[in-house]
Amino acid sequence: MRAADLVEPFPTVGIDDDAMDAARLMAEQRLVGVIVMDPDGRPHAILPGSQLLRMVVPPYIQADPALARVVDEGHADQMCARLAGKRVRDVLPDEKISLAVVEPDATAMEIAALMTQSHTPLVAVLDGDRYVGAITASGLFRRLLAVTA
Repeated sequence: MRAADLVEPFPTVGIDDDAMDAARLMAEQRLVGVIVMDPDGRPHAILPGSQLLRMVVPPYIQADPALARVVDEGHADQMCARLAGKRVRDVLPDEKISLAVVEPDATAMEIAALMTQSHTPLVAVLDGDRYVGAITASGLFRRLLAVTA
């Protein structure tokens, strides 16, 4: 099985897109993260949902999660308002999470090894400079388990 057989369409956001729109995309499509594209349309990084949450949870609660209990639900429901006016580039981690990339002829074992090495459940597939889609760990397992059964 090759990457070309495993690749699926996977949503992307531009580095200058609205961060709130990225959060909406993750919510609507039940994604754990999205691929961030640079201005030239090439994959740049991964924006994990946990990073967006980091931007909306106040720093004092991140430092002491027990303080989360003192925030009333009305204020908690408005957490995402902290994303207003921010671009995706503003919410990327300081230490960019590099995107693992393979070509369409990469094998399933190469993809699995890359996911393991890079600690990411998401690998972009590029055909030359053209973004084709992505392979997720869950998608890889789905295909490998179907062959095993």
